[in-house]
Amino acid sequence: MTRRTLQVGELLKEELTDIIRREVKDPRVGFMSITTVEVTPDLRSARVFVSVLGTDEERSNTLDALRSAAKFIRFHLKPRLRMRQIPELEFRDDRSMEYAEQISATLRQIRKSEVGSPSPAAGAPPFEDKGMA
Repeated sequence: MTRRTLQVGELLKEELTDIIRREVKDPRVGFMSITTVEVTPDLRSARVFVSVLGTDEERSNTLDALRSAAKFIRFHLKPRLRMRQIPELEFRDDRSMEYAEQISATLRQIRKSEVGSPSPAAGAPPFEDKGMA
């Protein structure tokens, strides 16, 4: 990714978050956040990764609502961006936060089991020094 595509991606992320919060009135949109926006080198399309807090049904409803509102969102992007062409928006589910939480829970469980178990040397007989004869 070039510096330009990264900058456009960050700008889109900020503007999309604002537009979705203020302008999109669809009740299917749940508690969500935009994690990343990947813009193609020609700036004609953008993949918007969305993390949704809630059940699988709420996640699906939110993504459906965002996909159906894509043209509406692009319409509101036009006056905010100084670009010749506003990228086509493709909303995708981002489960990276869910995956990170699973890893954290597994690590906590491992630490808990290590604290409760005896150390490997606890059952061994004490060290006897027989010296060198």
